[in-house]
Amino acid sequence: MANASGFFTHPSIPNLRSRIHVPVRVSGSGFCVSNRFSKRVLCSSVSSVDNDASSSPSQYQRPRLVPSGCKLIGCGSAVPSLLISNDDLAKIVDTNDEWIATRTGIRNRRVVSGKDSLVGLAVEAATKALEMAEVVPEDIDLVLMCTSTPDDLFGAAPQIQKALGCTKNPLAYDITAACSGFVLGLVSAACHIRGGGFKNVLVIGADSLSRFVDWTDRGTCILFGDAAGAVVVQACDIEDDGLFSFDVHSDGDGRRHLNASVKESQNDGESSSNGSVFGDFPPKQSSYSCIQMNGKEVFRFAVKCVPQSIESALQKAGLPASAIDWLLLHQANQRIIDSVATRLHFPPERVISNLANYGNTSAASIPLALDEAVRSGKVKPGHTIATSGFGAGLTWGSAIVRWR
Repeated sequence: MANASGFFTHPSIPNLRSRIHVPVRVSGSGFCVSNRFSKRVLCSSVSSVDNDASSSPSQYQRPRLVPSGCKLIGCGSAVPSLLISNDDLAKIVDTNDEWIATRTGIRNRRVVSGKDSLVGLAVEAATKALEMAEVVPEDIDLVLMCTSTPDDLFGAAPQIQKALGCTKNPLAYDITAACSGFVLGLVSAACHIRGGGFKNVLVIGADSLSRFVDWTDRGTCILFGDAAGAVVVQACDIEDDGLFSFDVHSDGDGRRHLNASVKESQNDGESSSNGSVFGDFPPKQSSYSCIQMNGKEVFRFAVKCVPQSIESALQKAGLPASAIDWLLLHQANQRIIDSVATRLHFPPERVISNLANYGNTSAASIPLALDEAVRSGKVKPGHTIATSGFGAGLTWGSAIVRWR
């Protein structure tokens, strides 16, 4: 029968939890750690041995905890074909290339148009990641779609799973955490691998914020672009573990500084009355407003919280900043990137940035920049990366990872 946790148990077999006597503590990284294992064991998965149907309960073998690591083994990215330059924006709002570049570091951005779709970009990025990882779609155990702008209200991950040809119907679901989404996707993938026995997890960061931008507001329309990026996270021996630690937070009080809230339809015609005798029922149709942002407050939040988060992740990993090969931040604004790097004493040559070409692509920005850095030969196997995402919610999170 199924117990409260969803696992199936036999009435005559004692609860498995009472049969496992492994001392466990919660590590600073947030993963579960057995005191019998190396400090690098951030979590573990449970495996069991098949028993003959005639075995008695007294012969039942206990499941054993198997230490498991995880590592990034492939990446890919995709961007829309339509390129919008600062000069193009100057034709529709009161701005110019120098003004935008000086304040943000952005020169161009890509925007979904025509037959482009977010799912299409995600599938393209995922396909490239799978090819690099040499993993076929049939071997994917989980698809995580990190996005705040899905093509469907109910999520995009299952559509991606279908388009990729994952014939075994693996679990696929969305993670909504705006610009922090990809980092939270990495953390979720690691937890599924270490605690759930998953082997190959596809983590996709993709957003199309251009659909929620007020293109008459020069304070926000200059910032955002559309893109998708993906990585394959794979289970490995604990000695090869490549996700050393993480640090994640949220602060709902900061929502007032960055949001895109639901708004009721402005149409007060037939649909609003609809012959109703219940006052506010049925409810009016609603949609999302354009992005509302207090840029100064978001800047203050980022330059204060991101360095603290990365330092915390480094401490949990037991690594000094000098052990980090690359600093890879969410590509929000070059001033934020430079300020965080300065506070952490990272020299510019060790900071990855492609913001000038794509703008702020939300959950896609980190995997997009990683993919370009890997394919250009900048990031090499064995390199250690400190990465951090931050944005709406407010949410922020950092992870210390090794590439391959």
